[in-house]
Amino acid sequence: MMGGVVLDPLVPWPVIWALAAALGVMVAVALWRGLPGWWLRGLAALAVLAALGNPSLQSEDRTQLADIAIFVVDESASQDLSDRPAQLEDAMSALTDRIGALENMDLRVVRFGDGEGNTGTRAMTALNEALANEPRSRIAGAILLTDGQVHDLDLAPEMPAPFHVLLTGRADDWDRRLVVRNAPAFAILGEPVTLTLRVEDQGAVPADVAGQAQLTISVDGGAEQVFRVPVGEDLNLPVTLDRGGINILQFQVATEEAELTDRNNTAVVQINGVRDRLRVLLVSGEPHAGERVWRNLLKADAAVDLVHFTILRPPEKQDGVPVSELSLIAFPTRELFVEKIEEFDLIIFDRYRRRGILPAAYFDNIRDYVLRGGALLVAGGPEYGSADSIYRTGLADVLPGVPTGRVFEGGFHPEVTDTGARHPVTEGLVEFAGATTAAEDQGPPWGRWFRLVDVQPEGQVVMAGPDGRPLLLLDRAGEGRVATLASDHAWLWGRGYEGGGPQLELLRRLAHWMMKEPELEEEALIATAQGQQMTITRRTLNEGAPDVTVTAPDGSETVLSLQEISPGRFSAVWDAPEIGLYRLSDGEHEAVVALGPSAPREFEETIATGAPLAPLAEDSRGGVHRLEEGLPDLRLVREGRPATGRGWIGLTPRDAYVTTDVSVAAILPAWAFLLLAAGLIVGAWLREGRR
Repeated sequence: MMGGVVLDPLVPWPVIWALAAALGVMVAVALWRGLPGWWLRGLAALAVLAALGNPSLQSEDRTQLADIAIFVVDESASQDLSDRPAQLEDAMSALTDRIGALENMDLRVVRFGDGEGNTGTRAMTALNEALANEPRSRIAGAILLTDGQVHDLDLAPEMPAPFHVLLTGRADDWDRRLVVRNAPAFAILGEPVTLTLRVEDQGAVPADVAGQAQLTISVDGGAEQVFRVPVGEDLNLPVTLDRGGINILQFQVATEEAELTDRNNTAVVQINGVRDRLRVLLVSGEPHAGERVWRNLLKADAAVDLVHFTILRPPEKQDGVPVSELSLIAFPTRELFVEKIEEFDLIIFDRYRRRGILPAAYFDNIRDYVLRGGALLVAGGPEYGSADSIYRTGLADVLPGVPTGRVFEGGFHPEVTDTGARHPVTEGLVEFAGATTAAEDQGPPWGRWFRLVDVQPEGQVVMAGPDGRPLLLLDRAGEGRVATLASDHAWLWGRGYEGGGPQLELLRRLAHWMMKEPELEEEALIATAQGQQMTITRRTLNEGAPDVTVTAPDGSETVLSLQEISPGRFSAVWDAPEIGLYRLSDGEHEAVVALGPSAPREFEETIATGAPLAPLAEDSRGGVHRLEEGLPDLRLVREGRPATGRGWIGLTPRDAYVTTDVSVAAILPAWAFLLLAAGLIVGAWLREGRR
């Protein structure tokens, strides 16, 4: 029960103040004149003013409300390091018991994990949400259990009560991390680019490991290179890529004894390798209707440097024309096939036959060029099955088709074989058929060709002609790639004959496969990520794909089964539990993929510290304490007093209440005030008259 006096004036307050001023002047005049009843006059004036103010006695019935203590518990990934989980649970259990022992005190517990999108520890966001859900007049204090590494300090609220920080972790903790300071997104193949790395130590670093670190580097999961590097210095690392497409460079610092975590010891850099210029050598033999097919295809690509020679005047041709009057360019055979052969990315022979222009030793050079990693494509006509075929040279060791000498003349529809349906060069090729194809009347999807050189396959047959005879053969020789197109009628598709066909798409894919473009690898394990969802794709020529083992950043393994989504493609979609670097393997192929950064923000700074939160605690008269030194005592302190000290923290009772009933009663009735005022006036008159 609480009470007090309230005023409910009978007239507006300005009238009361004006009357009070007039009465005050009158009392002052009486005092100035020396009237002995001036004080009685003053009391009478007060009685009149009190009557006009209508004072009442108000009483309230109040119910006391419990104060609220808020625990904000950091359960982000960095809180799983070392013995921090045990520290956290022990502190929570003890504090909960102590809060429960306090009279008139309720407890609210708010737990939070990692922020979405690698935003780190969002402690202030959690504290703001907790404060928003409770009346601020009842907040007795807030206690944050954390390692101190908070990433949203700019959202720190204004505290209505003491704010305390209890730190997990140990004073002798230390950690080593790898930082990528600079990494380009693109690099030209064969040209060096510079990456900047840095190895940093944090915390109480042991003397026996300070100053030096072991750094391991690998590209696309290949052979590892190990170096000793200084700690605390920028490392400028020159890198030269030799493979187009996405190249994944993985850097790892060796984990030392007693190090807090190895989650920040690894960094992954993805660099897209692009070719500055593709150099292609095209040698055309006997002129024919489709001679310009390859030239037009390659010249249409601005990134291709094409060297094209057509043999128009073989050595055996004797027409009596003086050489000085010919406008033909001499074929620089030695320069092309001996001195500069390694500069070409692809060599194409289009209906070429042996005429004595290229000695046998030059064909041996081409064979060796392929075995060392080059690419060779033979587009054959009738001459490929003749005695002058270039197969009758050293190229026989690498070419995927052995000509039988037979040439089939007659119309046929090229078809994709079962292997071709799975091979990246020809998979889904029907989708690229022209709009005027015969597919509308359920006929063959493409127009006919009219010549096929019969060959015995020694490689993969991805397209076939009449009676399943090989039409397009692909193979690998040593480190290089070879292909044979056993027909010279691809140009019919380009001309739209009988609806045409996907000539440009087929030849483009073929050329890019031979130049080892990664997206056209027939055997590959690919992983892509969007957010924390990972898509795993296995491309293969086999009927099935083995299970893929995914190794998470924390070392745990998950085995995923892949489902066939199209011929030669098997896929699975998996929601990863956390961001970081994942390793994939199916026993034959390996891949790595980073969801977000390889070292999440939670692991950029892992040493427990109260420095970032100390200003906020001090502003609210709270403090920062390490759990390692013992759990501080809990006390109640008055509002405005320091709420922390050596070995203790305080909560401030707020004495909040809710009013359940209000009653109002007049102190005196109006007539009593008037009677009192009249009596005082009569008293003043009598006193002054008697004098």
